[in-house]
Amino acid sequence: MQKELNDYGIRVHPHLKEIAAKDWDGLLFQQHSPTPFMQHAYLLAMQESASAIAATGWQAQFISLWQGEELVGVCPVYLKDHSYGEYVFDWAWANAYHQHGLNYYPKALIAVPFTPVPGSRLLAKDAASRALLLQAVIGWCQEQKLSSLHMLFGSEEDMAAAQTLGLLQRQTVQFHWQNQAWPDFDAFLASLTQEKRKKIRQERRRVTDAGVGFRWSLGADISAEDWRFFYQCYERTYLEHGNSPYLTPDFFHRMKADMSENWLMFIAEREGRPIASSLIGVHGHGTESAVAYGRYWGTLERVDCLHFEACYYQPLQWCIAHGINRFEGGAQGEHKMARALMPVSTHSAHWLADPRFANAVEQFLEREGSGVDNYLAHLDERNPFKRAT
Repeated sequence: MQKELNDYGIRVHPHLKEIAAKDWDGLLFQQHSPTPFMQHAYLLAMQESASAIAATGWQAQFISLWQGEELVGVCPVYLKDHSYGEYVFDWAWANAYHQHGLNYYPKALIAVPFTPVPGSRLLAKDAASRALLLQAVIGWCQEQKLSSLHMLFGSEEDMAAAQTLGLLQRQTVQFHWQNQAWPDFDAFLASLTQEKRKKIRQERRRVTDAGVGFRWSLGADISAEDWRFFYQCYERTYLEHGNSPYLTPDFFHRMKADMSENWLMFIAEREGRPIASSLIGVHGHGTESAVAYGRYWGTLERVDCLHFEACYYQPLQWCIAHGINRFEGGAQGEHKMARALMPVSTHSAHWLADPRFANAVEQFLEREGSGVDNYLAHLDERNPFKRAT
């Protein structure tokens, strides 16, 4: 494969503006699992809004593969000096390096900052180009003397490329809702067990009894005032936990300006006043394969069960009404099963330069993988849907 790689040009770009949006997105939409979060505009907004930059521990290095003047492969690579905002946890690995007097950071990441959404990470013309791109990234990591490379929430095609190159693979669990062509929310509820159906109705009633109603806006219909209010809620969520928000106001200004069609916003109101908001990503609206993604939320007032209503029940009701095929609930959250979001496997791939640590991590991942399989089997016993008779 090295001989083949020598037939290609490899470029490292510290700024995404060095790659044309039409070339990047052209490759993205050739992939089997494109998402809005790998679009040029989204990653550029991360960089230019100062949300994902060296000062926040996300130093971008976009690596591209060229055949003559044709872009045949590209991916985002970030140099990280911490493990925050990743949602695949390797703190124990970093600690093991530290205990042995070795540096784990900086490490390299092929990922979307702060965005645990599965999808294509290695944008490539074909499978051979995908494997060559990943090989090029590993070669760059070796030149930079980095401890490791981690590709997070990759697609099936990305994982196949990683397997070809012998990377370690890791399985984690998320919770996604799959539309079964229910005509309305009541029909969806009717498919659940009595216990789960009753619980959801009780939770929704608590919100309405508190005098809270909702309205939604999609794309260009989301007003500047609603965007400002959303950020106030989003920021409050972080500040209440003593943290600064990952994303700056300018990031969301850029989403409004450049990717408004990919956003759905819910505003909770009481007595004519907005009190909470949730922001949902949307891909392929109007197509049979449309997907919605639960992303951000926040509230200025405490209302029992408001989080469930804003983040699950309102979006699911909207998905049913608009024929959305799938709703992805984000990272972690076993409680999502009670809302009919079912467990799915997500995958990451890992390369560690030190063979001693690579062997130790491989053994750890084998044990962890067995535990994840047992966990998934356990979750299946708690299926919220009625059993077929």
